[in-house]
Amino acid sequence: GTTLRKMVRDATTEVVEGMIQLTDTILNAPVESLSQEQLISTGGVWEACEQVSNLPRDNQAAVVSALAASLGVVKDAVEEMEHALVEGQDPYGDIMEDEELGFRGNRDTYWSEADRQLLSSCMGLMKASKACLKKVLAAVKAHGKADSPEHIAQLDDLADIANEISPSVDELALSMYPPVNPLAVRLNAAKLASVLKKVLEIAKTSHVCPPSEEGWVQFLTGAVDHNMNKVKNFTQGQL
Repeated sequence: GTTLRKMVRDATTEVVEGMIQLTDTILNAPVESLSQEQLISTGGVWEACEQVSNLPRDNQAAVVSALAASLGVVKDAVEEMEHALVEGQDPYGDIMEDEELGFRGNRDTYWSEADRQLLSSCMGLMKASKACLKKVLAAVKAHGKADSPEHIAQLDDLADIANEISPSVDELALSMYPPVNPLAVRLNAAKLASVLKKVLEIAKTSHVCPPSEEGWVQFLTGAVDHNMNKVKNFTQGQL
């Protein structure tokens, strides 16, 4: 599968680049000397070789690894935004005043009540992203197979579309900071909702989603639609 091949290619590239760097370091050093640079480069080669030995053995394991990595990034983004929202009215409170942000009395550094209503629906989409990756990861672990070209291709399709979730979450999160531009928030929310719907649709039609898994697919599809409709309603009169 392409997911496994990419991981193998990237790991091999790391080894080769590490060897090139180590060779250059040795060639540029005095004869029979052992420099700090050589030790660092040697450690880099060891680390790259260790990654090769820990590579997934089939495409199912490769997709599990890719999904787990995406889930970790999305979890961090959700936690960061939750922290900012509960910090109070000033999400920049931990940043010292400067010429660009202005003084703490600048309204552009605060969320209004209308902003917070909009952002609550955006948080709903971000949490749905985390739940979606978590559920798809569990389904691939439980039901994923790499025993036929069709199954392998379905796993790759899932990995490819799931890789779009994290960047879409990041873009939405960035647009949520004040001063809030409702149009930018709505566009980024719509992009994330579209990606999530694609992930859920691909999962639903693949072998990783037997009838026992259809409940959460339907639930999360409804959650995405519900929060996106709320975003549209909150921004309707502001565009």
